[in-house]
Amino acid sequence: MRLYPIIILMLSIVNIACTPKVAAWERGILAKPHMLLQSNSLENSVRQHMHSSKEASAGGRNAGGGGCGCG
Repeated sequence: MRLYPIIILMLSIVNIACTPKVAAWERGILAKPHMLLQSNSLENSVRQHMHSSKEASAGGRNAGGGGCGCG
């Protein structure tokens, strides 16, 4: 029973040690549009519209306050 926490700790240490480092020149490749989580801008726009319709407020993404106009 006492062996399980030690095994989990050892596997965690190995996992942390094996994570790759992303070099500066590779970050440009990872920042390309096809690597985005939401690559479809139309779908993202529709989701934002549905969210604001259901929440009965507009905005709140970039500015403070809700949709009532109270700053």
